[in-house]
Amino acid sequence: MKNVDERSTALMSLSATDAVAAMKRGDVSAEAYAAALLARASQQAALNAFVTLAPAQVMQAARDADLKRASGQALGVLHGLPVPVKDSVNTRAFRTTNGTRALRDFQPQADAELVRRLVDEGAIVMGKTNLTELSFGWTSNNETFGAVRNPYDLRRVPGGSSGGSAAAVAARIAPLAVAADTLGSIRVPASFCGLAGLRPTFGRYPNEGAFALTDQKLDQIGALARCVDDLALFDSTVTGDHTPLDTTTLAGARIGVCPFYESGLDPDVARVYHEALARLSDAGAVIVRADVPPLMTRAFEIAATIMLYEAASGFERLLAGNDIPLTFDEMFAQVGEGIGTLVRQVALPPNRPTHDTYVEMLKQRKGIESSIRGHFEQHGIVTMAFPATAALPPFIGQEGEVEINGEMISFFDAFGRNTALSAAGGIPGLVLPAGSSSAERLPVGIEFVALPGHDRALLSLGREIENVLKPATLLFR
Repeated sequence: MKNVDERSTALMSLSATDAVAAMKRGDVSAEAYAAALLARASQQAALNAFVTLAPAQVMQAARDADLKRASGQALGVLHGLPVPVKDSVNTRAFRTTNGTRALRDFQPQADAELVRRLVDEGAIVMGKTNLTELSFGWTSNNETFGAVRNPYDLRRVPGGSSGGSAAAVAARIAPLAVAADTLGSIRVPASFCGLAGLRPTFGRYPNEGAFALTDQKLDQIGALARCVDDLALFDSTVTGDHTPLDTTTLAGARIGVCPFYESGLDPDVARVYHEALARLSDAGAVIVRADVPPLMTRAFEIAATIMLYEAASGFERLLAGNDIPLTFDEMFAQVGEGIGTLVRQVALPPNRPTHDTYVEMLKQRKGIESSIRGHFEQHGIVTMAFPATAALPPFIGQEGEVEINGEMISFFDAFGRNTALSAAGGIPGLVLPAGSSSAERLPVGIEFVALPGHDRALLSLGREIENVLKPATLLFR
């Protein structure tokens, strides 16, 4: 039994890159690998990471992958890899609920385009992961399917809205998962769960077939993983760009930092962040401290206004676009009390932003990318770094505010202020684990952003940063 347990532990600890390579070589069968991950999912059921999990279906797909290899057929880039998919992204084999009661039986007719590309390259949809209801928030405290729990502390949230994907990857139920991000929904869970998370340049990955809060403005599918190499594998699979990551160095790499993003931090977040910058500096990076243009500091106001104004129509689009015979009012009548109250307070008339304010924010959004580009060029930086969130993961049930330095701070400021830059600017944002809090050992992540289209360069740099930071104190690394 000990040898079996040791083998299962070794399998579930593999990176996606190593797991696929092992299955292609025949060192391990897809069936054995899927069995190990499903066993881990059962062991970690208390996390409530999945809305839908069908072990028999996954095992049959794994056996089919083994038969394909045995017959000598060409194998895909993700041959035999079980991949959890956020339950806001359509899958033909599994229902897609977007975390809400009214859609609990919705069965899409086709995979989302991104899922199709993964499956075409040999991936197996492992199941659908739990999330914040309607993808609206940063906690994953879902009142319909139950709250998702953080693997580092079951009393706390894993972040949201892609909390189930993050919990699954952090707990080694899978090495790689599909997530989606409007205003931090990949990067907040990455920070809270000690993961690498990539929100790519807007439009780099197809968004068709994913429920969205805005009309092709902010929402973007991406990925969560335990290492940068697996994010690069995901990126290659989706885009078809299989160019190896550059062998780069931190020596002389200019990393921009700004006081605006460093203000109002939890003491542990501030400590981990500054210690990480010191380690990067010791490795040869040049830390460039400079204020950003005023428009960049308004990224959250701009992005949040657009999202809140468009959210209700976004829900209507998802119903109409998927031929779901429900009106918005019929769907909304069934949402949990907490999310219903929040949506009414900020995103429904008469409380949503005014049309004039919305139009003004659309105009200002057009200038954010040029402001970012000008800042990068003026200071000769290749990336900017800042804490992904201002606070540590709050407790499950805690909503609206979090305590920082003795003051109650809104979730919008604590979890949206910094993550808004890449969302509003359409630029790639990569979160990497940097360390943990002193007492609770909760993960703390740093976000690194780059100019639009520089995703592979950011991943290359991220791999070097990852090698320097190496937060060994994180339990599930």
